[in-house]
Amino acid sequence: MARDTRNQTEYTRKKKKKTNRKKRQQRKIILVILAVLVALVGLVFAFGWSKYGKMGRISIRDKDVKINDLSLDTQKTLEGYESIALFGLDNRSTGSFERGNSDTIIVVSINRKTGEIRMASVYRDTYLDISDDQFRKANAAYANGGPKQAIEMLNKNLDLNITDYVSVDFSALVDAIDLLGGIELDITPEEAEWLNGYVVETNEVTGHNSGPVSPGTNVHVDGVQATSYARIRYIGLDYQRTERQRTVITKMFEKAKQCDVFTLNSLLDKMLPQISTSLSITELLGLAGNAGKYHMGENTGFPFDKATPGNVGSAGDAVVPVDLANNVAQLHQFLYDSENYTPSETVQSISATIQANTGY
Repeated sequence: MARDTRNQTEYTRKKKKKTNRKKRQQRKIILVILAVLVALVGLVFAFGWSKYGKMGRISIRDKDVKINDLSLDTQKTLEGYESIALFGLDNRSTGSFERGNSDTIIVVSINRKTGEIRMASVYRDTYLDISDDQFRKANAAYANGGPKQAIEMLNKNLDLNITDYVSVDFSALVDAIDLLGGIELDITPEEAEWLNGYVVETNEVTGHNSGPVSPGTNVHVDGVQATSYARIRYIGLDYQRTERQRTVITKMFEKAKQCDVFTLNSLLDKMLPQISTSLSITELLGLAGNAGKYHMGENTGFPFDKATPGNVGSAGDAVVPVDLANNVAQLHQFLYDSENYTPSETVQSISATIQANTGY
């Protein structure tokens, strides 16, 4: 009996020792895994930071950006989307993002759940309240107060909650398209004529030496040619010009999704010094982490219903929303699937002022 007890005790001791050894091994494995994860995260942040440091930065604190008094339902809906303002500047000088007319103004909405991206171009000549009851063309907001005022102009007139922006000049567009190997566009004979005229100027500004293009379907174009296509404004005025801009962006997005990591790395190295943003490194990495599920949805121009009466006081020739409140309701339906959207009191007040000032 005593021997059995001793054997049992010895067995228990050995089993406990074996269990402790197993636990220590498990802890080591867990620590190794954690160390690897930490190292990987560190590498990702180091990579991100090395790229991030190349971009222009205009810091804008979220709490400093003015947003209309939106209903709780609207706030809840907007929380399901990442909304960013994209500005294209025609400053003719790389790296100057503090001021300048924003010839391209695009509201980008990213559905957090589905990854669908929708774009709405705000026509640069749209007659809006750019700040404190100053009714001018929309592109004057960036020229007067940089990206912060331009963001607030969009929020105030369109009932948005944007706090971040990305600004690029057209040199960045040229380099990006070249690194992607070019894109394919459908070009009409009339577009080809104007495009080739812009090629000469774009070559001079960017230092490239691109040649003319011929009209056709799925025409392969390089960076200068694609950028020149996006700059055409004398066919369909700004309405078709913004459509061409969105076409170029969509083609670039589709091409980039097919690229290998080395091409994308070169793309970032070349483009980032020509980009300015308020997005933090954490926000950028968060967006990049979901890149796999992103896909392009529909795009449109704003305002949907408009008039072009010619000279509108000191604003000059402008595009007038008819009326703004109804256009904003349509915009929320397009960008955020908000049925029967009711614009805020601020938007309705601006809408009434625009009608009083213009007669539309």
